[in-house]
Amino acid sequence: MRRDPARSAAHLQGRPQSQRQLRVGEELRHALAWTLEEGNIRDPALADTPVTITEVRVSPDLRNATVFCLPLGGGTDAEAAVLEGLRRVKPFLRHRIADRVRLRHVPDLSFATDTSFDTADRIEAILHSPEVARDVVGDGDGHGHGDAADRDAADRDAADRDAADGGDTPDETAGGSRDGA
Repeated sequence: MRRDPARSAAHLQGRPQSQRQLRVGEELRHALAWTLEEGNIRDPALADTPVTITEVRVSPDLRNATVFCLPLGGGTDAEAAVLEGLRRVKPFLRHRIADRVRLRHVPDLSFATDTSFDTADRIEAILHSPEVARDVVGDGDGHGHGDAADRDAADRDAADRDAADGGDTPDETAGGSRDGA
């Protein structure tokens, strides 16, 4: 039986993972993190660089897993070296996973750099940019997206005007006269 390549890559696409996939992925992440923390890996690329395993996505058949990792304190050169080092020690990592996690088959591991933190930083920068801030607050032409903020500002202005006019409140003016007569 031939595997459909689109189906085997489904764990990387936008399809939500099942509870089983999530549970196995989390178990694999813990086992890999524990193994890297022990320091028994004798690869020069991994010896001096701490590596964070951020996520493990498992295919629906649990035969393949993509390990998303991030080397701490390094640039793109460090990322490439760490990924290559992880690929070199993959048999050792699979053996350690087999010791720690009860699975019928240890998944084949592939490694990728986690870019979610970079994406979050870019989104944060966009949200704090002057153009977006202007759109959120409104640009004064009445067509901004900051309608709630505009209403709040108008309410504050009206309250300030009322206070400057002598502090009239609706209860005081209900009788029609300010002097109480």
